[in-house]
Amino acid sequence: MKDIPAKLVAELRARTGAGMMDCKRALEETSGNVEKAVDLLRQKGAAKADKRAGREATEGLIGTYLHHDGKIGVLVELNCETDFVARTEDFKALARDLAVHIAATNPLAVRIEELPAELIQRERQVYEAQVVEQKKPENIRAKIVDGMLKKFYEENVLLEQKFVRDDKRTVGELVKALSAKTGEKVDVRRFARLQVGEG
Repeated sequence: MKDIPAKLVAELRARTGAGMMDCKRALEETSGNVEKAVDLLRQKGAAKADKRAGREATEGLIGTYLHHDGKIGVLVELNCETDFVARTEDFKALARDLAVHIAATNPLAVRIEELPAELIQRERQVYEAQVVEQKKPENIRAKIVDGMLKKFYEENVLLEQKFVRDDKRTVGELVKALSAKTGEKVDVRRFARLQVGEG
């Protein structure tokens, strides 16, 4: 099926957020079947998500959340490559969900690399002292400390945290899934969480 109607391409693009040519190719490969084209784009998108890591994501929006009592507020910057993706409901929903998640979990940083080196060193020293105190065998102490640090990251780094609305997935996995679905790099750039009486 070579002549794919523009209306079908537009429908598929609206549903998936994928690029126009990707939608056209997917429809050609599935003989115009929109449902199969959606599945095909999702399969291809997961493989492409890793390749997008180096691309610029300069469009996007600010997700917001204000707690019902007005004492906690969050702003989170979620970036993508085009304003087309930034306007999709999936993108807007992720930005809102991330703001709610940040309000609930109060992470220290978006990524592990953004944590201050002194904080990581201090945590490592505390864990090493705990392992010695527990009289763990020397040959496994380093692995135990690494495991404790991993748990610290999972509790305090946004992209490593379990998502509050679906604890089977991390926030990083949610962002990667949206990137796969849209065919664009999606990136959490930064956030600010304010709470009355803190700071």
